[in-house]
Amino acid sequence: MIIKVWDYLKEYESEKEEIHNAIEEVLTSGWLILGEKVTQFEEQFSKYCGVKFGVGVNSATDALFLGLKALDIGKGDEVITVSNTAVPTVSAITATGARAVFTDVDPVSYLMNVDQSESLITPYTKCILPVHLFGQCADMDAINRVAKKYNLYILEDCAQSHGAKYNNKIAGSLSDLAAFSFYPTKILGGYGDAGMVITQNEDLYQKLKKLRFYGMEKTYYSLEQGYNSRLDELHASILLKKLDHLDNYIKRRRELAEQYNHLLKNSSLILPKEIEGRQHAYYLYVVRHPKRDLIIEKLKKQNIYLNISYPWPIHTMPGFSELGYKQGDLPVTEKLANEIFSLPMYPSLTNKEQVFVVTSLNKALQNIDKQQ
Repeated sequence: MIIKVWDYLKEYESEKEEIHNAIEEVLTSGWLILGEKVTQFEEQFSKYCGVKFGVGVNSATDALFLGLKALDIGKGDEVITVSNTAVPTVSAITATGARAVFTDVDPVSYLMNVDQSESLITPYTKCILPVHLFGQCADMDAINRVAKKYNLYILEDCAQSHGAKYNNKIAGSLSDLAAFSFYPTKILGGYGDAGMVITQNEDLYQKLKKLRFYGMEKTYYSLEQGYNSRLDELHASILLKKLDHLDNYIKRRRELAEQYNHLLKNSSLILPKEIEGRQHAYYLYVVRHPKRDLIIEKLKKQNIYLNISYPWPIHTMPGFSELGYKQGDLPVTEKLANEIFSLPMYPSLTNKEQVFVVTSLNKALQNIDKQQ
């Protein structure tokens, strides 16, 4: 038995007819870019999230970048975010000419430390960019209070949090703008790159539509500097079909997480904690252990493949050295990077496969713990 940390093939088999029909609808329509399917998906996904408007783009990286541009963020501005995230969160900020300012994270939720964030605000701060990491929302009440106090924008990074809830509100509906990814591994994933920006603000919506298409509206006439970032009809059509399954995807992920919690409760792992008032969507099931690398190696010998998200905090990477951070600046983030890892988590993971993972993991942990 080979178990990957993520796999789409069984899910694809079960949805193959729907997906092929979605592709056929587009290929026989005569329209491949920014057509009816994109409009439908924008409308339905934004409605699902509880907001009025959505703008499909070609990736979550572009969703973040164009969201920041729509807020007129650029050279000389600062955006507060976390280093415990994927590179695109920070590269999007840098691409605008703005400077990323890092706050540490909470040691329990692994999400933005809001108290520390407030202490980092300067006259140049223009936006707070919380990351709803691993499928759980950051403390948006506190973030909104800080943003209101200092007249700052909020752009949610929802790449990993489709359908996650905060006080019964869906991730993405808690700020000025929110960026989503539909990369294949995501909770709502397609079969290539795709993204979306959602908002309640019609002015931002109209601006984003121009920004994604060379600054144009309906004719080939640029009204402002824009970019080429269009969600194509094929991906929109596929994602429309998969959107109908999103709640069931999340339900199954939560079932798997509950079973992991039960089967691993007596182990030496630190298990993920669902914060009160938030509904975790479990994009990833992330655990902690000081002997992480040894655990991963032992399970690999059993053909069980785990993953680390993320082994190197952004502030320690040479590609972002110009930001001026060094090892030791974000102690919680750095500690987590040395201990966290993800167990297999995807809706088509079977109960039998999960039990095999847990049995192998518990055996490895017992051997490791005896040696300590």
